[in-house]
Amino acid sequence: MTGVIVVGVDGSETARKAAESARDLALALGTTLHVITAFDGDHTVVFGTGSDQLAVSTEDNAEKVARSVAVDLSTGELKVAYFAVRGTPAQALLKQAEKYDARMIVVGNKRMQGIGRVLGSIASSVAHNAPCDVYIAKTDI
Repeated sequence: MTGVIVVGVDGSETARKAAESARDLALALGTTLHVITAFDGDHTVVFGTGSDQLAVSTEDNAEKVARSVAVDLSTGELKVAYFAVRGTPAQALLKQAEKYDARMIVVGNKRMQGIGRVLGSIASSVAHNAPCDVYIAKTDI
């Protein structure tokens, strides 16, 4: 089977659990896994002076987070790609799913309890607006 499964990561343990669930689903379904990290804005910080300068942007940092998780999740049987996507986490997941005609988006259930359930969360926003199936992984264990 073909297709893409999209999962977002931010360096947290709960996002890591969602990514591991996405990896398992991608392996079972024979799809490609897209690991994304959202970034908002074009903030660049320059460190150093003269010719010893290093510029680091929020996009660079987001890409490093996504790449690190993608490398950890990669196996011989699974194709994993990583991306930094501009927008809020929900917007980035939806944008990636639409762009690549994803089969599924995997999100964690963080903030799906109590007041977060009423006011909204990333999972709720994605579930209500996704162009594909949404799998909500239990990450609050």
